[in-house]
Amino acid sequence: MYNMLISLLIGTLVAGLLAAFSGIPLWGAFLVGLLLFTATFFLLSRMMFKKIGGLMETAQKDLQAGRVEKAVKTLESGYKYARWQFYTRPQIDAQIGTIYYLRRDFAPAFEYLKKAHVRHWVAMGMLAICYMKRNKPSKMIETFDKATAGTRNEPLLWNLYAYCLERVGEKEKAIAKLEKGLKKVKGDERLQGNLEALKEGKKMKMKGYGDMWLQFHLEKPGALVKQQTRAIQGRRKIVRR
Repeated sequence: MYNMLISLLIGTLVAGLLAAFSGIPLWGAFLVGLLLFTATFFLLSRMMFKKIGGLMETAQKDLQAGRVEKAVKTLESGYKYARWQFYTRPQIDAQIGTIYYLRRDFAPAFEYLKKAHVRHWVAMGMLAICYMKRNKPSKMIETFDKATAGTRNEPLLWNLYAYCLERVGEKEKAIAKLEKGLKKVKGDERLQGNLEALKEGKKMKMKGYGDMWLQFHLEKPGALVKQQTRAIQGRRKIVRR
């Protein structure tokens, strides 16, 4: 917010001075002020993104070293930039929420994910799952709708939405969401395959997404390993014949 106000102040001041003392037409002074506002806001925003990016990198190193709480504290220290740049706090909350969710600390994860930025689709997906596990399907649907409105071209998000709908007994809605997803992400094979599977009364297949799927904790890694092992054994039998 401060970045916007500073940029607006500089642009307005320069435009006013030019209009009053330079003899430049009013529209010309306005144009110069607008260009200066845009350039100033861009530079200030870029400086802020670098500072936040530095915190993210430090937090990532802490996570890799197993210092989870320290990583969270590092990210929370970025709250001081929230008054300077729009959407800073929701982005930080999204990162912290995903960290706790990945650790299966669902209670603190839920509190942070509720404040996450709507365009952080992974965090929104995790929040929707939290609502599902709390037996609040209407809130789950509301959250997924916000997520897909903010991120329309992510196939996994549409598949995740449909998977959760099918899990709460809304198979027809799941089919409808997959069909809508295919309109946004044309030609996606996994969306098409899961749509056909649901129509035929079969289960959706999500293992192809690997770790991106496993991070949502909707399927145990062991189950995927067993499926992959059976598939490998099946191929070996075919080769032997």
